[in-house]
Amino acid sequence: MITAIVSAPLPEGLTFDQYTENTMKIVERFRTIPGLIRKNFLYSAEEGMGGGVYLWESREAAEACYAGVWLDNFKNAFGVNPKITYFETPAVVDNAAGEIKTAA
Repeated sequence: MITAIVSAPLPEGLTFDQYTENTMKIVERFRTIPGLIRKNFLYSAEEGMGGGVYLWESREAAEACYAGVWLDNFKNAFGVNPKITYFETPAVVDNAAGEIKTAA
């Protein structure tokens, strides 16, 4: 498994309510992306940053997503290219589901 942290400066003046409204318009798109296990949307007014934390089956799946329409949509929303940092993810503790998922 791979975790990707994607971030970029928030557009000037974008409020949490506006960010949330936009998020709710696009959230369903992420349900059918091949290889995507989970996505958390991120917003920090204090840091002036937004983005997401993605859990992927593989780095190849992540890179395939980030090279396509996703990148155009991100640049349209944030006005800049994202910073993407990849992490090998040997285990995930999911207390809500009562599961521990391990990389096989």
